[in-house]
Amino acid sequence: MKFRFLLWMLGRLMSKASRNNAEFQQQLGDKDLTFQLHTLDGKVARHFTVKDQRITSSSGPATEPAFSLGFRDAAYGFETMTAKNKQLAFMQGIQDKHIQIQGNPALVMWFQGLTKYLKPKKAKKA
Repeated sequence: MKFRFLLWMLGRLMSKASRNNAEFQQQLGDKDLTFQLHTLDGKVARHFTVKDQRITSSSGPATEPAFSLGFRDAAYGFETMTAKNKQLAFMQGIQDKHIQIQGNPALVMWFQGLTKYLKPKKAKKA
């Protein structure tokens, strides 16, 4: 359940950033693609559509994603995506075959670069 909520929240954050954050929009550029994050057992899947510098998301698998990230199971997906050192967690998961990438690996790197724009802004001291 936590992984499903995390993916939904990720969709909300990316959708908002694609409307309000100029740097995020610049990263989207002229991309027109769909990608998905899912569990390898098929129990959880969410796909994200990038078009006209906007991101929308829907539950369920995509028909023809440009890339997909499959996690061993929901608990592992949640653990990996919320790890302190996400890059290390992803690399370890791929090496151990707990994470499978299908499609264009360069787009996976692009997606990981997008996530840095989703961190909450720190409150400025008065």
